[in-house]
Amino acid sequence: MPEGDTVWRTAQRLHAAPAGRPATLVDIRWGEVDEAPLRGAVVDEVVPRGKHLLHRLDSGWTLHTHLRMEGSWRVEAAGPDAAARALRRPDLRAAIGNDDWTTLGLRLGELDVVRRTDEHLLVGHLGPDVLGADWDPADAARRILGSSAGTSIAAALLDQRVPAGVGTFWASEALFVQRLHPRREASALSPEEADALVARVHELMLRGREHAIQSSTGILRNDARSWVHARSGRPCRRCGETVRVAPLGRLGPDRVFFSCPQCRGGLAPTDDGRPQAPLGARRRARP
Repeated sequence: MPEGDTVWRTAQRLHAAPAGRPATLVDIRWGEVDEAPLRGAVVDEVVPRGKHLLHRLDSGWTLHTHLRMEGSWRVEAAGPDAAARALRRPDLRAAIGNDDWTTLGLRLGELDVVRRTDEHLLVGHLGPDVLGADWDPADAARRILGSSAGTSIAAALLDQRVPAGVGTFWASEALFVQRLHPRREASALSPEEADALVARVHELMLRGREHAIQSSTGILRNDARSWVHARSGRPCRRCGETVRVAPLGRLGPDRVFFSCPQCRGGLAPTDDGRPQAPLGARRRARP
């Protein structure tokens, strides 16, 4: 699922294309959602909120979308031929355009048209946005420490009600850099550990949003852009032990998490300890 840095860059592109100009093309293909409030309205701004996108229009309405796992927004030059091709796409869920640019929402996971005053009904549950102008690290740290009993640090970071915008890439990387075991109970962190963790998440994502390729190491080359994420079966860059991947299981959402057992206090409870080949490696055929 695209994380907050990817959504932030998407919002920048979407804002640059239609903002300040009336929408001459509006095509919403999402159940019974009414596109009438958007037609002819001027796009005031496109802003991210965690992993959500908000197109705010001068009509007083907002187009809210979420990419989920497979969604994306594309920006293409306008024109009769380009628009006609785009509108024929079976995976098109939304199109907003003007005389110069057409923005296309493809395979979107969520779509709503609501009054701007009702945005809170869709995004009001979110915690502090790591890349938002209103980022509040103290609040994020308090929410981590206030996690319910049994909630792992990894699960707390992935809970969008705690810090908004964090996914498995930035959670795995931040916990590794801070030398925190992802399965450790969130409420058991010291206040200093929680403060340092949210500061690290913010630092990594703030730096990472400037690049189209996610990188926590500062290197954009595909084989060197992460410390542990997607590196299971390969040596840890810190200690040389093999990085492993395991489900969070009962300690978090139904996702896998990457960690180094040597650097972070042993195997995960959901890790069976069997050898793990590097991701993408071909399995040997059985004789």
